Amino acid sequence: MIRFGLKLAAVASLAICGVAIAADAPPAKPLLGPLFVDHAVLQRDRPLNLWGEAAPGQQVTVTLADQSIVATADVNGRWRAQLAAMPPGGPHVLSARAGDREQKVSDVLIGDVWLCTGQSNMVWSVRASLNGRAEVAASANNGIRQITVPMVSSASPRADFDKPLEWKIAGPDTTGDFSATCYFFTRELAKVQPVPQGMIVSAWGGSKIQPWMSEAAIRSLGGYDEQLAVLEAYRGDAAAAAQRWGEVWQRWWLGQTTVTRGTTPWVSGRDSGSWQPAPAELTPWESWDVPELATYNGMVWYRARVKLTAAQAKLPATLSLGVVDEVDLTWVNGRVIGSSGCCPERNYAVPPGLLKAGDNLVVVNDLDTWQSGGMYGPAEKRALVFADGTRVPISGWEWQIAPAGLDTPLRSPWEATAGVSMIYNAMIAPLRNYSLRGVAWYQGESNVSVPEGKRYQAQLAALMADWRRQFEAALPFLVVQLANHGPMAPKPVESGWALTREAQRRAVDADGNAGLAVIIDIGNRDDVHPTNKQDVGRRLARAARHVVFGEKISPSGAQPAAAKRQGETVEITLADFEGDLVVYSSKDPSAFELCGAAEGSCRFVSARLEAGGKVMLDARGIAAPTRVRYCWADSPLCNLYDGASLPVGPFEVPVN
Repeated sequence: MIRFGLKLAAVASLAICGVAIAADAPPAKPLLGPLFVDHAVLQRDRPLNLWGEAAPGQQVTVTLADQSIVATADVNGRWRAQLAAMPPGGPHVLSARAGDREQKVSDVLIGDVWLCTGQSNMVWSVRASLNGRAEVAASANNGIRQITVPMVSSASPRADFDKPLEWKIAGPDTTGDFSATCYFFTRELAKVQPVPQGMIVSAWGGSKIQPWMSEAAIRSLGGYDEQLAVLEAYRGDAAAAAQRWGEVWQRWWLGQTTVTRGTTPWVSGRDSGSWQPAPAELTPWESWDVPELATYNGMVWYRARVKLTAAQAKLPATLSLGVVDEVDLTWVNGRVIGSSGCCPERNYAVPPGLLKAGDNLVVVNDLDTWQSGGMYGPAEKRALVFADGTRVPISGWEWQIAPAGLDTPLRSPWEATAGVSMIYNAMIAPLRNYSLRGVAWYQGESNVSVPEGKRYQAQLAALMADWRRQFEAALPFLVVQLANHGPMAPKPVESGWALTREAQRRAVDADGNAGLAVIIDIGNRDDVHPTNKQDVGRRLARAARHVVFGEKISPSGAQPAAAKRQGETVEITLADFEGDLVVYSSKDPSAFELCGAAEGSCRFVSARLEAGGKVMLDARGIAAPTRVRYCWADSPLCNLYDGASLPVGPFEVPVN
């Protein structure tokens, strides 16, 4: 437990004082912003930004410890204030007074505040981690605290969160739900930086990197103009935006002529593909006893017809589809009416004039990327629901599987976890004024296709630059490189996982204010979520000690410095490691490849470790190697470590 030599203050609830409120009147809105609640941690040694809401033009007096400042609410009722930097310590009381209203926040500590963000491996809880029960039982520590940002999305940047959040103190009753990566990181770091540690966890499982970036950052990358234009339209008219996105998506489909062969499954006719009857009771397609669907992750089309009277066709209607797992794009009579990936059940308003007397065609394209997929649930959920309360069931569904070889499917720009800027707008933008020590980023599993892996370095670099602009600070970034996951490869392969790892390594290397936590040795081939989050935290803390606090230690283990051809040998020089390099479970290092310029040209080669960080590769029989790859696969076997037991991480470098 961290001890600060200061007596702990009693925990106090928020208090609104001196206002007469009728029994049925709603409570007054807090004066302080949603992050400023009991047990908060504020960043040491930095100016302290505070904000909140009051009546327009009202003066707000803000007090913390021996500091006090007066701010004035603008025409929208928003106020901001900045207090001078404070050293680590506490507890303090933070108060805000406006007229006869006062809010007090108790047990405020001053220490280091970390933004921990990314996808499911950052969400992953202490309870679900290695030895989780014992870790939770022994977790009582007043100096480690976490606040969790709710998983919400928005088409426009939000100024703040909708309601107060909750800072929680580490202990057996709370730690089980903490982010394991963030908790073990801050717990380890506190051993060498004995100050309060605050964790702001803003993470969303399954999210790509694009939703975490502002529109300005997305635009700077190029290639996203259509998505951004549709998102702009979506803010004003969701139905019109859905139709516009349908046109974009259909062009994408038809543009892959060699794969789709010009078929248009969203309309009826001979060119709509080959359809088969679906089970009367729809279940996940893996349970249909269809061999090609038994373990299928990908895209499946569904369609059905529903007959309406002329009177029904004139009524306002909502299409109810029930559960769709995981991402749908839905047409009625050849027009897209909606797309989502956020909610189990889908309900879409049908635009006026789209329905007609007689048969109406409903088509659903369902993209599933893991585990169960398809439309399922009670049959009565699938219906047209009219404004007068009547329903017309939709049955007689047919299906067809999408052809193999499609490019990565387009995702609607408003989709929370795979669109553009949607998570940033709701879960990062409201944090813009909160002072931070740094950012821990654990994401990439949703961007591991080969095409996306090739773009990830530019995306990560743009995200880091973008967030630094928002927070108006030279924020250090600590990036967790992807762990080993998936089947082992008996021969060299072109791996999207490897490409994304290399993109992470290069983005960090080029940044100058970032560190990499290499975890290629602690993954699980059968589960994308390594349970050994303790070592993830230790390696993040090590990177922080070097990058953030300037310790003279190797932050990430050995890194490639040079590769040069010497006759029938290629010499690799590794640098920035501790002690001597060592090979585990073998005489020689494994997983080295020499490659030509073209994809598919790589070959495994014998390697020999020499003193001083030299690895000699046997280049006999390889005419003109241009690249060296190490541990380049989804789940490679890497056996080269340094004296601090850090693995030499995957890399690709040119041969000079």
